[in-house]
Amino acid sequence: MIAKIGKPGANTRGVLRYLYDTVRAKDHTDPHLVASFDGFAPDPGRDETATLAQLATVLDLRVKQAGDRAPDKHVWHCSVRAAPEDRILSDEEWAVIARRVLNATGIAPAGDPDACRWVAVRHADDHIHIVATKVRGDLSQPRNWNDYLRADKELAAIEKEYGLRQVVRGDRTAAKRPTRAEQEKARRTGHTTTPRERLRTTVRTALTAATSTEEFFAILRGAGVRVEVEHFPSGDVRGYKVALDGDTNKDGQPVWFSGSKLAPDLSYPKIAERFTDAPTPSRSQADPKRPAWQQLTDATDRIPDLLTQSEDGAAQAHIAVLAETLDALPLIAPAHLQPQLMQAAAAFERASRSRIRARHEQAQATRRAVKAIVREPAPKDGAALAIMLDVIWLAVIAARHWHQVRQHDQQAEAAHRTAEHLHAAYQAVAAQPTAVIARRGQRLTVQVRHRQVAILRQVLPELAEQILAEPGWPALAATLADTQTVGRDPAVLLTEAATRRELDTATSISDVLVWRLRHTADLPTDTPDSTDTPTQGNRAVSPAPAAQPTNQAANGAARRR
Repeated sequence: MIAKIGKPGANTRGVLRYLYDTVRAKDHTDPHLVASFDGFAPDPGRDETATLAQLATVLDLRVKQAGDRAPDKHVWHCSVRAAPEDRILSDEEWAVIARRVLNATGIAPAGDPDACRWVAVRHADDHIHIVATKVRGDLSQPRNWNDYLRADKELAAIEKEYGLRQVVRGDRTAAKRPTRAEQEKARRTGHTTTPRERLRTTVRTALTAATSTEEFFAILRGAGVRVEVEHFPSGDVRGYKVALDGDTNKDGQPVWFSGSKLAPDLSYPKIAERFTDAPTPSRSQADPKRPAWQQLTDATDRIPDLLTQSEDGAAQAHIAVLAETLDALPLIAPAHLQPQLMQAAAAFERASRSRIRARHEQAQATRRAVKAIVREPAPKDGAALAIMLDVIWLAVIAARHWHQVRQHDQQAEAAHRTAEHLHAAYQAVAAQPTAVIARRGQRLTVQVRHRQVAILRQVLPELAEQILAEPGWPALAATLADTQTVGRDPAVLLTEAATRRELDTATSISDVLVWRLRHTADLPTDTPDSTDTPTQGNRAVSPAPAAQPTNQAANGAARRR
């Protein structure tokens, strides 16, 4: 169920006229009262002698008694709508729901003889309208502060009790949606997204690549964004606002958006927190033998464990930096993967924050690795990217579970959508290197193959036959053999990989185990095969180009988005 509370109004009769109208409002059928403050309010829908004027007079009685003490906007109007798949509720059930909402919001607390006057009107099967006048019996105003959140919380309880669909709910941390005017303007100018949405994406991209606030502003300007930085009298930065070149209002002035208007975590104080103790990435700060991609893969691989072991503030920081990882991938990924990766990053934006304040200092090591990958060449084969996407996918699933446990409904749903986009990108990138490994598996000796089958049946007896029948089994067999070659125990590694993966949701269990094992055993990511040339469709695939300097990489991605 969803509650919608309109802005306070001044015309009680006007609201009632709309609710009872069946001429202009063709979808209104059989309008009538299902409940009222005293059970005796006149009902123009069922009583031929009752009029809208009479009903409005009854509701406005205390407003007139209060005179100048009454608020100018005294009409409180709330609609409550059931989900399309819910059963049709009776008038009696809707009456109970109306009273519970009024009690929860403070408009008409249960058992309060001085509560506001109200009626609940039904003119459709799936919803009701509650209209109240905001003057109590003692001529004071009701305490209905934060009424929407209180109504929403009560409706969540009602859904469970009545067996209705449990609607995904927010926590007021979502980015502000574009207004209707913004959407219409975007359509007129031939854009599929509004300036607000394009700026939000560009600012996030710049934030991911930058290592300081100065560089952050420089990247934005290089991406064609107008930036104005505001300062305190002391000279310290107070905030910033951005506008797209060419996006002007009716007076020809730029349409500015502050960071906080783009998203709650893009205000200047919030982005400044991310740059605290975050020096420019360099090889000296990590293992110089491991490329930036491998460093980030290692750091992301630890996120699922960190989410279960860390306190909430640190865990939220790791989820925030996971979002930065997703923002960074389209900057350097091959062109054919960028659309899915951009959609994954856009979806996870909603999952990146909650009411829990992130302790960003807890995730700076991973953040440095994120910024490093836009400064170093991308890997020349698809195996490294397949491993990274596999690890990120697992981290996103862990983030979804973390949000679900804390009843962050919208964030959990966003993480679910992100996982779907990542899975599509993973399948696209993993197909060719998996095929190369599979061909090596087909050339294993009979003795080696029998040994790998025995290991599989020992570790995963319930899944063994399914895996053996999959096209990906030869690649898994070759990977198990590779782990033995480097001196690792394949049974131990397979056990660990199986416990860390959601195998029941995998399209191909063998495929996901291949990349989990290759990462865990730190096997070489290049998978040479003298008989193979990497292809995409019917054409050769060139290695992904080396990453450009930070400004150029971020600017290019921002323009593509």
